[in-house]
Amino acid sequence: MSAQPEHPADSRVHSIPHTINAIGDALSGEQRARFYGEVLAAEEDDVPGVMRRWWRAAMLDRARGADTSRANAAAGRSLVAVEDLLNQVERQAG
Repeated sequence: MSAQPEHPADSRVHSIPHTINAIGDALSGEQRARFYGEVLAAEEDDVPGVMRRWWRAAMLDRARGADTSRANAAAGRSLVAVEDLLNQVERQAG
């Protein structure tokens, strides 16, 4: 008997629902406070943009290798354009 699963695990990053509560729940303490502060202070027409920006931040935090990527960025190595990284995360969210 093998300890390996018969089917490979799903490696996609599961998408965070596009709701204020789901985005807030996905963020860490300081980020969560900043998000709620921004979304509560936003004008009606600006709320979707605030939500999109913070949804992307929360999704990037969930991406495989996010910690390694941040360490590389801090050290100035293996840099990737933000738009390329966002596109990759959105593709993984499926």
